[in-house]
Amino acid sequence: MTMAAVLEHVFDLRVAVGEPIRVGRTDSEDLNVTPIIGGTVEGPRLGGRVLGVGADWWVTRGATTQLDARYIIEADDGSAIDVVNRGYWHAGADVERRLVAGEDVPEEELYYRTAFVFQTGAEAHRWLTEAQFVGYARPEPGHVVIRVHRVA
Repeated sequence: MTMAAVLEHVFDLRVAVGEPIRVGRTDSEDLNVTPIIGGTVEGPRLGGRVLGVGADWWVTRGATTQLDARYIIEADDGSAIDVVNRGYWHAGADVERRLVAGEDVPEEELYYRTAFVFQTGAEAHRWLTEAQFVGYARPEPGHVVIRVHRVA
């Protein structure tokens, strides 16, 4: 018998982002960098804020975008937590059109999934460094909202 994945919701990130910077395009991919300029952390196991340092390097190949973000969370107790968050984004043409038009699109209608690695020297947050975490994300104007879960 195989074990089914169990996810524990631990917090939500609301990451404020700046305008993307286009680095370059080749025949097969397009590289961009989006500055991370702040945000909030709220949830049952962690609260705090996203500091205005870091960025998301993203490469689009065909219809799929590969994400590689790195930033810092300051927990409510003042502890710093390093965040590495990598994942994938793709959506159908209709969903893309709706997003460009400014419509709210539920995360079930697009594939925007990430995996986290956290580092911190704070004993109170050591639990972040001892498990795998996954995120279900969705874009909002000026933000990326990510529901973060610990894989049990």
